[in-house]
Amino acid sequence: MSTDREKQKQTPQQRHVAQHRLQRIRQEGMSSLHASHEIRRTNVALDCGWGRLIFGNTFENAEELIEVMREEKSEQRDIAFYVRDPHVVLAQAPQEFFLDPSHTYRLDLANYRPARDRRQTFHIRRISTQADADATNVILAERGMITIPPEFFWSHRDAGTVTMLVAEDAQTGDILGSVMGIDHEKAFDDPDKGSSLWCLAVSPTAPHAGLGESLLRRLAEQFKARGSSYMDLSVLHDNEQAIALYEKLGFRRVNVFAIKRKNQINEKLFVGDQQKTGLNPYAQIIVDEALRRGIHVEILDAAYGLFRLTYGGRSVRCRESLTDLTSAVTLSICDDKRMTRKLVEQAGVAVPAQLDLAEGADISSFLRNHDSVVVKPSRGEQGQGIAVGVSNYDAVLAAIERARKVCPDVLLEDCYEGHDLRLVVIDDRVVAAALRLPAKVIGDGKKTVRQLIESQSRRRAAATGGESTIPIDAETERCVIEAGLGMDDCPERGREITVRKTANLHTGGTIVDVTEEVHPRLIDAAVKAAKAIDIPVTGIDFMVKDHRQPDYVFIEANERPGLANHEPQPTAERFVDLLFPRSMPAAVRQQQQNRDATE
Repeated sequence: MSTDREKQKQTPQQRHVAQHRLQRIRQEGMSSLHASHEIRRTNVALDCGWGRLIFGNTFENAEELIEVMREEKSEQRDIAFYVRDPHVVLAQAPQEFFLDPSHTYRLDLANYRPARDRRQTFHIRRISTQADADATNVILAERGMITIPPEFFWSHRDAGTVTMLVAEDAQTGDILGSVMGIDHEKAFDDPDKGSSLWCLAVSPTAPHAGLGESLLRRLAEQFKARGSSYMDLSVLHDNEQAIALYEKLGFRRVNVFAIKRKNQINEKLFVGDQQKTGLNPYAQIIVDEALRRGIHVEILDAAYGLFRLTYGGRSVRCRESLTDLTSAVTLSICDDKRMTRKLVEQAGVAVPAQLDLAEGADISSFLRNHDSVVVKPSRGEQGQGIAVGVSNYDAVLAAIERARKVCPDVLLEDCYEGHDLRLVVIDDRVVAAALRLPAKVIGDGKKTVRQLIESQSRRRAAATGGESTIPIDAETERCVIEAGLGMDDCPERGREITVRKTANLHTGGTIVDVTEEVHPRLIDAAVKAAKAIDIPVTGIDFMVKDHRQPDYVFIEANERPGLANHEPQPTAERFVDLLFPRSMPAAVRQQQQNRDATE
């Protein structure tokens, strides 16, 4: 009824414009399904590394398309695009396939105009080395996308059908984003000379703005130079941020649909609203794994990440990764950094020199014996009240006052220069390890430090569901001043400024997975610390100069580590294994039994 009332309010000219737009959308969509000339190649399924792009408009009938879609490989995701009669396909195999809830957008390359300004802090180029391929896969994994076999990049580079571009930091050479493009003329002799964009991904830790737009534009410019008439892309219907960017660049929605197979990878797309729990990412990753195994989930308080898991008569309450399995005594030990330190030190774990201000110790003497110190409350979490690398007496006193706002009892520790290493220990085994890097921004010659921080903070919040932001407070201002700048200064293009010394993710820090590279002594020390505290799930924090070397000092133990921060490592899988061993897949259970037998 509301639609009818809106139509009645429209002028004849407005109705004519709307009707013309709808007709154009339908015609543009149909041009992809029924080319203006006969298609010479049939039943085309193009290998894209992450799966196959199946061109539905090259199939004579639904039966042939269904048979090809049934050949989807394990751990891959095929997409049937430009399907002429999706309703017929779904009617014949409703248990196997579903209509992808994505919109198709098209860019008319004849009318496309390149951007006037080129970014100077990064550049776009073709993928060219094994390191490029590895970095691309890291970004895809970070974004929850399917990685691509390394050999694929080289087997398709010369054919020209598949184009892979990467965004490279102009100073560090780090790969910050990637995109894949498909030339339809080369793929199936498309008489309409179309093209399409896939797998646009930007690292959530990238400090530069405009990476996604630049990758998209460069791909469009390459296809336009080849003579392509348009470039299509598929985007989830509720990805408002991406859709706004596409429409800004001149993309228009067209009447094209995609069909996918009902598999574990696509689960969130066809199960509907049951997955929308309101939980934060740290709780949601556990709930998702539980639901995949058929474990009943009851949300007790989404705002606090509290839920109950039930399986086979066993019920366990969880607050994110903290469970009923962690005792109240263990929780109190982790809450008090002094007690934690004593227990792990007794177990043979290396700890830094420490001064407990509650004992009336001499601050001046401690400073003389150590070049710089860490000031932190004896109780607290998420990096609150911690100041790192303080060497001036007055600055120490100011940091102590800030720490006392979090907890009256304050500690001073020798500042061990190095990197923050988090090791996730579940059931006395290290399942993930990652370097946690402090928040930083990179100058562009235009924005002030404050504006750069606010911009980077928004990107971190968007990438983490609001869990990671960079606070603009006294500690941030202290770090900026140490860099020789003020908050309202405008740093030159390319200058890197560390705006926090702590690497906590809740204060804007970033994370780099190093699970396969950690020195065995660090793994052994983390397990010793977890056993000393007697905690089933924990995040053990070390300071290390090099995670591949044996030297370290213990910092603290976290009783509720964020498992979502360590994807693609199987933290949620091992967590659910601990709670419900009988829910483990048979292959995983056998691997664990074999490992237990050899230890």
